[in-house]
Amino acid sequence: SKSPSPRQNMPVRYFIMKSSNLQNIEISQQKGIWSTTPSNERKLNGAFWESSVVYLIFSVQGSGHFQGFARMGSSIGCEKSQDWGSAGFGGVFKVEWIRKENIPFQFAHHLLNPWNDNKKVQ
Repeated sequence: SKSPSPRQNMPVRYFIMKSSNLQNIEISQQKGIWSTTPSNERKLNGAFWESSVVYLIFSVQGSGHFQGFARMGSSIGCEKSQDWGSAGFGGVFKVEWIRKENIPFQFAHHLLNPWNDNKKVQ
């Protein structure tokens, strides 16, 4: 489905997307798609429809870095992708990459997440 028109006076949402490997992020950056586990789909789809924009901040587990960030460009559908080669992923959705760069977590340690016991964002 297409991206909704900008919704004024609606919240902007941010999600940290953890990937098990760098290859998944490289595929996403090349193809402009992402897929997550089915348990994350409801939360992301809800945010997509109830927010003015949803930003996804990507990090490979154990890397100590963010690898960049993107805007969620569509809701999550039922179509699956073989790009990731894992049966554990749900449907594919569009992402529009804004910045592709390794940023150490230490650059964001001043950011605290109030919905995660004010822990550092990483």
